[in-house]
Amino acid sequence: MAGTIAGGRKAAAKNLANDPDFYRRIGAKGGQNGRTGGFAANPDLARIAGAKGGRISKREKVAEV
Repeated sequence: MAGTIAGGRKAAAKNLANDPDFYRRIGAKGGQNGRTGGFAANPDLARIAGAKGGRISKREKVAEV
């Protein structure tokens, strides 16, 4: 049953039987590993990237011969 819906439910039931907080603990680990960066942390970077994208999208098409 590995890889099936029934097998997944059976594994989940076993995980919860061994530790009722199993999914809470692994979810917390994933949340702690998150490092929000990129545009959320640096608005100036977002502005620069948006300007680059705007320039690229506004270029004229090359005339076909």
